[in-house]
Amino acid sequence: MQATLATPARFTGVGLHSGKPARLVINPAPAGHGIVFRRTDLGDVRIPALWDHVEPSVLCTLLRGKGGASVSTVEHVMAALAGTGVHNALIDIDGPEVPILDGSAAPFVQGILQAGLRLSPEPLRAIRVLRPVEVRQGEGFARLDPAERFGMEFAIDFTDAAIGRQEKRLDLANGAFVRELMDSRTFCRQADVDSMQASGLALGGTYFNAVVVDGDRVLSPGGLRHRDEPVRHKMLDAVGDLALAGAPLLARYTGNRAGHAMTNRLLRKLFATRGAWEWTVLSPEAQGRMLGAGVQGHEPAPAKTESRACAVA
Repeated sequence: MQATLATPARFTGVGLHSGKPARLVINPAPAGHGIVFRRTDLGDVRIPALWDHVEPSVLCTLLRGKGGASVSTVEHVMAALAGTGVHNALIDIDGPEVPILDGSAAPFVQGILQAGLRLSPEPLRAIRVLRPVEVRQGEGFARLDPAERFGMEFAIDFTDAAIGRQEKRLDLANGAFVRELMDSRTFCRQADVDSMQASGLALGGTYFNAVVVDGDRVLSPGGLRHRDEPVRHKMLDAVGDLALAGAPLLARYTGNRAGHAMTNRLLRKLFATRGAWEWTVLSPEAQGRMLGAGVQGHEPAPAKTESRACAVA
């Protein structure tokens, strides 16, 4: 069955790159609606959360609608919706950027679960990947393979010893996103701070909404939430970017040094490749194995969103 929120979920914070205040409300929506952003500061301008509305952007995922209106840094709230099994929502936002909150998807997940979920009798359709699809750039690649449940494998490699090379593989069925990924924050290297701020980026970044590293040191107070928090966050981002497919994926995603742009290129190649995918209606048993199933009643602890000057990648 398709799911939406039972009541609205409200969030207030600042935009990661703009540093400006941002208010966001996730509203219930009827079956078949999908996920749609509405720029309330522009009237009733709506932007579908779909792969073909993604526009190239620096360090985040940006959606653009008709008339040029846009909303950026959508990946964490999209990951939270996918990870809690929400298929339909109207997201009101009063500016061009989603609030960063604590740099992870945990505050969004908490708000969604506190609002509660409402099921519809309408059947849930999924996108079944029928054959491998892959994109590459330099040493990086992203790939989708056929699978009967959603899984992910990811690898990153950074020169900073505090990150280094990290690899992780997860079966993301039946609530694993909430247990394993949702609280992992975006991260950056201290060496990138000055250049990003000089370019007018990361003006809302803080040591409390990102993991900031310098060589072998973690500068953010409290250190890491997980030993491998950086690769977990990359997986979180990929969950959000893949949610822009418009329906759950029956596939396994593999990413190596992959980012937002590469994952979007992968979706574009999937939908452009004849015979690579098909629509399928999920049985109740199959839906129980999907991303987001079985998360009701799990309420993660709220994360701090205090402010301190720094920039974020």
